[in-house]
Amino acid sequence: MKNGWRYCIGLAVLLGLFVNCQVFGEIQYNVTDLGTLGGNYSYGYGLNDSGQVTGYSYRFSGDYAHAFLYSSSVMTDLGTFGKDESYGYGINNSGQVVGGAWNVTAGGCCGYIYSNGVITYLGTLGGHSTWATSINNNGQVTGSSYIAAGYTHAFRYTSGVMTDLGTLRSGYNSTGYGLNNNGQVTGEADIYVGGNWYQHAFLYSNGVMTDLGTLGGLESRGTGINNSGQVTGYACTSTGNWHAFIYSGGVMTNLGTLGGNYSYGRGINNSGQITGEAFTSASNILHAFIYSNGVMTDLNTLIDPSSGWTLSSGYGINNLGQITGYGINAQGLGHAFLLTPIPEPASTLLLIVGAGMLRRKFKSKS
Repeated sequence: MKNGWRYCIGLAVLLGLFVNCQVFGEIQYNVTDLGTLGGNYSYGYGLNDSGQVTGYSYRFSGDYAHAFLYSSSVMTDLGTFGKDESYGYGINNSGQVVGGAWNVTAGGCCGYIYSNGVITYLGTLGGHSTWATSINNNGQVTGSSYIAAGYTHAFRYTSGVMTDLGTLRSGYNSTGYGLNNNGQVTGEADIYVGGNWYQHAFLYSNGVMTDLGTLGGLESRGTGINNSGQVTGYACTSTGNWHAFIYSGGVMTNLGTLGGNYSYGRGINNSGQITGEAFTSASNILHAFIYSNGVMTDLNTLIDPSSGWTLSSGYGINNLGQITGYGINAQGLGHAFLLTPIPEPASTLLLIVGAGMLRRKFKSKS
C-alpha cells in the first residue's frame, strides 16, 4: 500500500510538470543578436530558408549605412559598391541579395544583385534611379525605377531584362515590394479618387495589375507575397487607422492590432504566417508580432523575458518560422535579430515514459 501511495504521488508530480510545461511554457523562440558592423545599429530585412539575413548596419557613429549578409553567425559587410551607402532588402535561398546603393551627395540610387561577391546593377526603366526590394528563388527581382517622364514604376527583372509593370488605371506611379517564386508581385500604385491621388495595394499576375482595395479607408500597401499568392501589407480602415491585412482568395482581412490603433504587415511565409509590427495598448509603442492561425501575438511574450530584448519590428519570416527584424537589446542598442522557434518538447511521451518507470520501480519493491 505504501508503494502504491508513492507511485500515485510520483505520478502526480509528473502530471504537475506536464501541466506546467503546457500552461506556463510560453517561451517559443530563441533570440539571436546579429550584432553590427562596428557601430551601434543594425536592421534585419530579408531572410531565406537557411536563416541567412540581409539588411543594413553602421560601422561607427556618423557613418553611412552598409548592406550586410549574415550567415553562419557572421555578419559580412557587403560594402557600398562604389557609392556612398547601401541597403540590403531581399535575399533568396541561393544567398543572392538585392537592394539599393545610393549616391548621397550627387543623388540617385542603383538597384543591384549581390551574388557570391559579384555585384550586378539592374539598370533603369529610362530614368535616373532604381532600387530593388525582393528576389525570388529563380533570380527574378522586383522594385521600383524612375522612367524617362520622371515617375516611378514597379518592375520585374528577369534574366537581364527589366519589365515595366505599369500602374493602376490612369495612375502615374507604382512600386513593387514583394515577389514570389511564380513571378507574382505586390506593391502599391496610384489611383485617383474624389479629385485626389492615393495609393492602393496591387497584385501583379499574368500581366495584369489588380487593385486589392482597402479596409474601408483610402489607402493600402502590399509588402509581402507567398507562393500561393497570399498578400500581406497594411491598409486604412474607415476610421483612418492603418491595420495589417492578409489578402487571400480575393478577400482582404483585417488582422487587428496588439491593442493600439495601428499595425503593419511586412512578411508572409508559405504557411500564411505573417510578421510585422503593431502598437500596444499599454505603452503605445511598436512591438513585433506573429500572426498565425487567425491570432496576432506580441512576439515579446514568446521570448525569454530575462533576455532583455524588446522586439520592435518583424520584417521577414521564412518557411521554417524564423523571423528577422529590429529591436532594442539588453544594452539598449538597436540591433537586427533572428528569432528561431524552439521545438516543442515531447511532453506527453515524457509523461508516459516517466509513469512507466515509476510503475516498474514500485512493482519491483512490492
